[in-house]
Amino acid sequence: MPLLTAARAVRENAYAPYSNFKVGAAILGADGQIYSGCNVENAAYPEGTCAEAGAIAAMVAAGCREIREVAVIADSPDPVPPCGGCRQKLAEFAAPGVPVTLATTGGATRVATLADLLPGAFTPAHMDN
Repeated sequence: MPLLTAARAVRENAYAPYSNFKVGAAILGADGQIYSGCNVENAAYPEGTCAEAGAIAAMVAAGCREIREVAVIADSPDPVPPCGGCRQKLAEFAAPGVPVTLATTGGATRVATLADLLPGAFTPAHMDN
């Protein structure tokens, strides 16, 4: 799976000196390109960046605004899901049915949809009057 391969590769570049928990994410954009990101920690903990947010930023910087598929990988006992904030960030650019592959470096995977991970997502439609 090219997305999981890209996520695994970028995970190696993660900057995680505080938690030692490296995460890689890859997104397939509607333009057919793969965008990747890794977590970047900061001594001021809330100022770090998640892997998914980095991949989304790379996609948007390239001019793409739609996610078709996502893969996330970490060295964890079970497939690692995006944090709550990243689930909402993904929902900004992905339809509820977009597949999200959750994986471990040991080879375990689980596929869920974005709606499975974030039921009742807040969307722009909530702001319509």
